[in-house]
Amino acid sequence: MPAQILDGRALGAVIKEELKARAKRCAEALGWPPGLAIVRVGEEAASGVYIKQLLRVAAEIGVEARLIALESETSDDDTLSEEIYRLNEDAHIQGIIIQMPLPPHLSQQAAANAILSTKDVDGISPRSAGNLFLGLPSLVPSTCAAVIEVLDRAGIDPAGTRAVVVGHSNVVGKPLSFLLLQRNATVTICGRHTRDLGAMTRQADILVSAAGHARLITAEMVKPGAAVIDVGINVKPEGGITGDVDFEAVKEIAGAITPVPGGIGQLTNLMVMKQTVEFHYPQSGSS
Repeated sequence: MPAQILDGRALGAVIKEELKARAKRCAEALGWPPGLAIVRVGEEAASGVYIKQLLRVAAEIGVEARLIALESETSDDDTLSEEIYRLNEDAHIQGIIIQMPLPPHLSQQAAANAILSTKDVDGISPRSAGNLFLGLPSLVPSTCAAVIEVLDRAGIDPAGTRAVVVGHSNVVGKPLSFLLLQRNATVTICGRHTRDLGAMTRQADILVSAAGHARLITAEMVKPGAAVIDVGINVKPEGGITGDVDFEAVKEIAGAITPVPGGIGQLTNLMVMKQTVEFHYPQSGSS
């Protein structure tokens, strides 16, 4: 039987309506709309597209998004850090995103260090990573939050399962592995250079690929009935994008699968908004 398709577009529409209601209640409690600051240095084209998407989604939900556009010639790390410190102190800002990558003369680590962990809605700061490692309340990278959201909404409980994560980046593979550990999964982290990768992936009840390698995961590498979450985004030579998973073949084996496009990527912006609203909302004293 073909796999259940975990449709990010349909799920995103449901989550968006829920977040509209959350944002409204949060605004009533705070006295102002929840605020998101997006800090961009320079005019890198891809980040510009992403920022436009964030601004559009924020407006639809009721989050007041503010773009802080700094010149690419911003002279030093102190100048950028001072801007971030100012946003840390701004009561009308509940979330801060620093658009990466920064120009080469600026330190991404210094910028991440400057952001207040309780406003770090993309989970890039060392404090956020440390809290996640220790199992403390933490904001997490939006892609990781999207994966957990999809599993939860599909009724796929990681507890007691074998989860295999292919890819060990600081923004997806590593933090996602800790989130799955917190859900009591037994977690293995692999890379595309793992020897006999298929022997590892065939053990997975939950298989997540975030390696950035087109069609890395074939049907022969998937356990029948497994939940397969494809986080990969790879540009095809003829145009368009494809994931890390051979979708057409794997959907005949898996129990559930996310498509690319139309899967996890549809939810990442919404998870930024969710963390902007929901992480702070309990502080207002409301449920």
